[in-house]
Amino acid sequence: MSKVRIGGEPVRQFILAHVERHPSNVTRLTAEHFDITRQAVHKHLSKLVGQGALVGFGGTRDKRYKLAPLVEWREIYELAAKPTEDAVWRNDISRLLGKLPENVLDIWQYGFTEMFNNVIDHSGATVVMLKLTKTAASTEMAIHDNGVGIFKKIQAAVGLLDERHAVLELAKGKFTTDPRNHSGEGIFFTSRMGDAFQILSGGVYFSHEFRAQEDWILEPHTFASGTNVWMKLGNHTARSTRKVFAKFTAGDENKFNKTVVPVRMAQYGDDKLVSRSQAKRLLTRVEKFKVVIFDFSGVDAIGQAFADEVFRVFAQQHPEIQLTAIKTTAAVKQMIERALG
Repeated sequence: MSKVRIGGEPVRQFILAHVERHPSNVTRLTAEHFDITRQAVHKHLSKLVGQGALVGFGGTRDKRYKLAPLVEWREIYELAAKPTEDAVWRNDISRLLGKLPENVLDIWQYGFTEMFNNVIDHSGATVVMLKLTKTAASTEMAIHDNGVGIFKKIQAAVGLLDERHAVLELAKGKFTTDPRNHSGEGIFFTSRMGDAFQILSGGVYFSHEFRAQEDWILEPHTFASGTNVWMKLGNHTARSTRKVFAKFTAGDENKFNKTVVPVRMAQYGDDKLVSRSQAKRLLTRVEKFKVVIFDFSGVDAIGQAFADEVFRVFAQQHPEIQLTAIKTTAAVKQMIERALG
């Protein structure tokens, strides 16, 4: 019985989608996935190299491939010249992105304009550097300013004890140091629209990956000054701004009224979440939402006072808010059930 003939384009799209994670064994992976010979895969690899989409290096036996940059660009903007996010998008960024699906361009327009406007309005910077790299599979963008640093700015503006507290507030959403002019939604939604999103400022690192869902990461790094924002998005993702907005909308209000709170970001180092003070820090501003999902990933156990403050005291004070706990260990679940009586 003859095999079904596979068109070349699906094979090449598969190679482009997987070569970053499998630079040395993408040939075997593709052959197994499509049930074709390695010789057939090599023809597709050669075509992609000829098109400039891939670069091959190494000997025949240890041949490796990587995505070739189709666009590599960087530019420095003096903020004294008063650049605006819409003008930079129209004149530079959209031109460099080229012909991409409308939903992908919509995501990039939202994310870039929100992040660039943050630099203009909040950073206190004098210059901002943009860097864009596009391959056949994805695009990456970095926005680096020389300002005061986003986490330090938030800490000073609202009197937080630690820069790391700012990360927890950004993760919840609806946070801004200028509520009269900003909604506080930009970073929250930008971080969830791309495949990967990072902010590095001072000694604090803030990261979210789409595949990890709500897996925010907080750890110390060294960064001289200012703020560096990095975003990555596949060139053919099915994601859209509309779908992401809808994910955080509860009921028929068509508003940003649902959030996921990463509970582990309320603890530092080996600290256990046991006190009411820790719980109150976790609960700061959650009354702005109708649905609050507490994600307990990475939290092995919580104390009675912590659970009581969140799931009994706060719940009784705000019966209009729906509170849900997800990804709980047996110990966390037992303490929550005890608080609920």
